[in-house]
Amino acid sequence: MVQFYFLSIVLNALAGYILFKGNECGGSDVGSVVFNGRFSLKNETFRLIVGIVAALVGLMKLLSVTEGDVPVIGDIVPALAGILAGFVLIFEHYRSRISMESSSSAEKVDRLLVANKKIIGIAALAAAVLHFLFPRVLLL
Repeated sequence: MVQFYFLSIVLNALAGYILFKGNECGGSDVGSVVFNGRFSLKNETFRLIVGIVAALVGLMKLLSVTEGDVPVIGDIVPALAGILAGFVLIFEHYRSRISMESSSSAEKVDRLLVANKKIIGIAALAAAVLHFLFPRVLLL
């Protein structure tokens, strides 16, 4: 579906930018999502929503097929990039809210994904740009 194609590009680009820039992105308006017409990418709720929607759209990209495309394999790179970037944003939100001792599995995820979030952000941005520029290429 063309709607998921569009959402995949936009959300991969947005999630990739948030992961790449980290806490540097956005302005000084940390308290609200919209302030004077600008979005604050530092807002934790906004980041969580972007993460959830990016992961869901990535999952739907695996299940839906664009006309003339190969099922599942046709959009595997942007779908996996969206799922991974969304998971990292969700996990960051989860980790910031926990006050208990962290488990060993959470530490492993933290070391593997969150420590490499800039690389995942660049991969999501690259997947978005390539998916936009080459819509009919297999795996993109």
